[in-house]
Amino acid sequence: MRIIAQRTLKEFWQIYPDAEQPLRAWYEKTRRVIWKTPGDVKGDYRHASFLANNRVVFNIKGNHYRLVVALDYAYSVVYIRFVGTHRAYDDVDATTI
Repeated sequence: MRIIAQRTLKEFWQIYPDAEQPLRAWYEKTRRVIWKTPGDVKGDYRHASFLANNRVVFNIKGNHYRLVVALDYAYSVVYIRFVGTHRAYDDVDATTI
């Protein structure tokens, strides 16, 4: 998958250094796969949650952080829309960000 906005991940782990390794691992794994369906995502990340508008929520670092992406299955693109703590996640509408 082509991942758009890796900078968002880097900016986050500069503030939360304990998130760097899990986010790097997610990035490396995700850039090496091709997801054509939500089932493909679930095969790689069984705890991923699916929302409206092709949004997927990933639990990062044992569910300490949340990563929200928008997927374009047809073009194999992952758009990073949000990465943050649970408290910050509670303050956003993940289906529209």
